[in-house]
Amino acid sequence: MKIQVHGDNISVTSALQDYVDKKIGRLTRLFEGEADKDIHVTMSVEGTFHRVEMTVYVHGVIFRAEEKSQDMYASIDLVTDKLELQVQRYKEKVNRRFREKGLRTQIRQTALHGRLSDTADEVDEPKVVRVKRFPIKPMSVEEATLQMDLLDHDFFVFTNAETDEVNVVYRRKNGDYGLIEPQG
Repeated sequence: MKIQVHGDNISVTSALQDYVDKKIGRLTRLFEGEADKDIHVTMSVEGTFHRVEMTVYVHGVIFRAEEKSQDMYASIDLVTDKLELQVQRYKEKVNRRFREKGLRTQIRQTALHGRLSDTADEVDEPKVVRVKRFPIKPMSVEEATLQMDLLDHDFFVFTNAETDEVNVVYRRKNGDYGLIEPQG
C-alpha cells in the first residue's frame, strides 16, 4: 500500500500526517487482503476553509471524496467518513449481485466480460436512458473549454490536438476547469 500526502500552499506537519495515517487505517480495514492499494491525500487552505481531497485506488476501482471546513482535522474526519460510506455501498452492491445471481454465474460472467454485469430487473440502480453520438475533432484544451462554455455543459469530450488522445475538460465547483487525461 502506498500513501501519498501533500499540501498545496500548506506544510504537512507530522501531527497532520499521523492523523491522516490513523484515519486511513480505518479505511484500509475495509480492504483486508487487498494488497494493491494507493491512497492520495491533498490538503489546502482556501481563505478560511481547510480543504482535504482523498483518492483511493483499489484494483482499478477509484473512490474519491473532497470536504472543506473551518478546521483541517474536521475536514480529514469528514472526508474519511464520506469515503468509508462509498466503500461500504460499493461492497454491498457487489455482494448483493453475488447473492442474487449466484457465485458461479457471477464468476463466469466476470471471467467472460471482465466486469460485473447488471441484472435487468434491478430497480434501485440507475440506468442509461439516452445515448449521444458526436464526432470528436482534434482541438486544444482552450478550444475545448470554450466549446464547453458555448454549449453550457459541465464537461466536454475531445481529442487533444497535442497528444492525439481522448481527453475530458470539466467545470469544477469553484468555477475553474479540470482536465482528465488517460494514464499509461
